This record gives sequence, C-alpha cells and structure tokens, in this order.
Amino acid sequence: MVTTVLGLLYIWLEYRASLWLWAVGFLMQALGIVLYYQKGLYADCAMEFYYLTMTVYGYWRWVRTPLPQEENKGRLSISHFPPHLVMPWLAIIVAVWAIIYWLLVAFTNSTVPLADSFTTALSIVGIWALAHKYLEQWFIWIAVDVVTCVLYAYKDIPFKAGLYALYVVIAIFGYRKWRTMMKRKEEG
Repeated sequence: MVTTVLGLLYIWLEYRASLWLWAVGFLMQALGIVLYYQKGLYADCAMEFYYLTMTVYGYWRWVRTPLPQEENKGRLSISHFPPHLVMPWLAIIVAVWAIIYWLLVAFTNSTVPLADSFTTALSIVGIWALAHKYLEQWFIWIAVDVVTCVLYAYKDIPFKAGLYALYVVIAIFGYRKWRTMMKRKEEG
C-alpha cells in the first residue's frame, strides 16, 4: 500500500515535470525491492537497483545546465528522443529482454518470465529517457504500464495493478502536458 501511495505521488510529480519525482522515486524503489522479491518478480526486483542508480542520475541530469542559465533557469528542457538513438535502443531492448528471459527461465522459479523480462527491458530505456526529459518517454511507459497492470493482477498484487492502470491514464495526460510545455518553451 505504501508503494502505491508513493507511486501516485511519483507519477503526479512526473506529470508536472517536478524535480521532486526523483526523491520520491528513490524511496519507492527501495521499498519495491522488498515487495518484488517476496512476490517472486525477480527481474522487477533487480530493476529496482537500476532505478535507484537512475534516480541519482536523473536528478543530476535535470539540474545540470545544458543551455545558458537565463534560458532554462538551470533546468533541463523537454525535448524529443533523438532519431539516431532509436535503433540502438531497440537493439538494447531486444538483447536485454532475451538475456533477462533466459536468466529467469534458467535460474528462477518465475511463472511469468516473458512479461517480467519485457517490462524490465523496456523500463531500462524508459527511465533513461525520463532522465533525459524526452517527450517520447511517455509512450514507453504506456507500454510498460499496460503489461505491468496485467502482470500484477495475475500475480495477485491488486494495489499495484490498480496503480499501473492509473499510470496508463496519467501517462496519456502526461504526454499531452509535456508536449504543451515543450511547445510553449519553443515559442517563448
């Protein structure tokens, strides 16, 4: 239940493009390690360690000044995912998905290795894209959230399943809000 409340706060802060999302995310992921291990979602559990690292990186990236101070008030601006990175990241997703799937099948008692490894592989790119404040990170999260919602319902984690269903809706609105914010920044 606590991770659900933190998850709601996290997605609301992400929707608002608030720097505080990284602090809330760090706490949420630390608690998620315990939950996922107990439920046998080993890839998700391992992913939380990556997320912990990425929350530090994301915070640093968002406060780092890529443009002159007066242009963006010291904060990273929303931008598009660079087209030249699409194919390399797709290759990384497929490779990581295959490796994690093999690890889950070979070394764990996971009952959902295909879905668990898919959401984990896609989330690696999603959190990286969020750390870079790419608008298209919302599309990645929509895909992750739909599959995760079904996965958690199947694994009898109803609060988390409900949270991820809500994440889908918020991600749609988040994309629209970030797109509007990006356009305003470009026009002004």
